[in-house]
Amino acid sequence: MQVILREDVRHLGYVGDVVSVKSGYARNFLFPRGLAVHADARQLNRLAHEKRLIEAKLQKTRAEAEKLAEKFVGFSLVVKKAAGEGDKLFGSVTTMDVEELLNEKGFSVERRQIIMSENLKTLGSHKIQLRLHRDVVIDLNVEVIRDED
Repeated sequence: MQVILREDVRHLGYVGDVVSVKSGYARNFLFPRGLAVHADARQLNRLAHEKRLIEAKLQKTRAEAEKLAEKFVGFSLVVKKAAGEGDKLFGSVTTMDVEELLNEKGFSVERRQIIMSENLKTLGSHKIQLRLHRDVVIDLNVEVIRDED
């Protein structure tokens, strides 16, 4: 089934892309969430018009993302967690933890923008990535320290 994406969908495509997906995926996931519409002739004509609007929106969001990326230059996030022997954490640092701390620091970042290959489970310095825009990906240093409380 051919669909037109209305939002960026991870591992599938970006806004305005025409992609082929299985009909069940489209009916049960993409359509109910408003992430895509069926790619019929009417929608394809509408897409041509909306492409210009989408491009303008993408340019605006990219400029905002680049401004936000400049604020992250030299920024390091410090996370305090309880740890046991061997510097292993009791629990782990997840994308939810990182999102919460960044929002407390005044950065407007959503959890789905945080890219971590796996949760952080040890003390020390770790590198994660933030996808602020599809063309703007930055590295962020996360320092996990022992919480003495």
